[in-house]
Amino acid sequence: MNNWNQLLSAPARSPASAALAAGFVAPVTDLGLIAFTGDDSASFLHSQLTNDVEHLGTGEVRLAGYCSPKGRLMASFLMWRDEQSVYLQLARDIQPAIQKRLQMFVLRARTKAADVTDARVVLGLGGALAETVLQTWFDALPPAPYTKLDHPLGTLLRVADAFGAPRYLWLAMPDTVATVAPELADRLVVGGNEAWRLSDIHAGVPLVAAATQEQFVPQMINFELLGGVSFKKGCYPGQEIVARSQYLGKLKRRTALATIDDAAVTPGTEVFAPADPGQPCGMVVNAAPNGSGGVDALVEMKLDALEGGDVRARAADGPALAFQPLPYVLDKLEV
Repeated sequence: MNNWNQLLSAPARSPASAALAAGFVAPVTDLGLIAFTGDDSASFLHSQLTNDVEHLGTGEVRLAGYCSPKGRLMASFLMWRDEQSVYLQLARDIQPAIQKRLQMFVLRARTKAADVTDARVVLGLGGALAETVLQTWFDALPPAPYTKLDHPLGTLLRVADAFGAPRYLWLAMPDTVATVAPELADRLVVGGNEAWRLSDIHAGVPLVAAATQEQFVPQMINFELLGGVSFKKGCYPGQEIVARSQYLGKLKRRTALATIDDAAVTPGTEVFAPADPGQPCGMVVNAAPNGSGGVDALVEMKLDALEGGDVRARAADGPALAFQPLPYVLDKLEV
């Protein structure tokens, strides 16, 4: 593997978690990117998203959501900015529709949305060796999760840690990737979109895509625990319901990490508790092959089903969910 085309066309295999923990690189092609450019970009997005955009610094990265008026997530984003634009990275299968919907509400705001998905190659890196390998080209790295730096070789975002090690998204020009690809492939395990999604799952970071749009209030998928919701900012679509869920505790649901011995489980698959076999107790948010014949998944469910411990995919007698610890604490907020 000696050029970036070969790296990008690598088989979409899913190395096991242990291989990813050692160190991996994954060309990420299933994420879209929207750039909002103009003087009012931050203020406009601040009025639309669950997180604070007006005070987003150029060295910061944040999660944010876009809710329906009923408080259900239509999209989840990784968000950052530079001197010209605010960027929203999201599932590629919903990017055109979300961009169009946001643009509808711009009205007189001085901002314009553009699809810049193909402007850069996106490489995901993580595991124990990722820092050392990146230091081949970068004198400094983003110092903490959800920070970024701009460099002549591209933009480097540090996202949530997984497998006990930092993870990065490197947005670079194709000629840069052509230069670095041989060493990346030589020193790291090469995966694809599923490898990056598996690392997201082990970081406990959900991604709303077409199969799960408008299924979850942000707290159902632990979004506020990840810093994706600001309860101090002004109004946005669905804000009253999101705030009510936080402070009145009407929704009693959370998202857990589980291994399921069923390779066909996908986002949107319902899960059941044998104590109440007639009604689903939750839904798979994200799933990725785990290299052992099944999937690892983030699964949203009722707290009582999670605490009961016996949850099955597809039906009450389906494959069992083997729960694993998340890298953050699930508090007892009954949402």
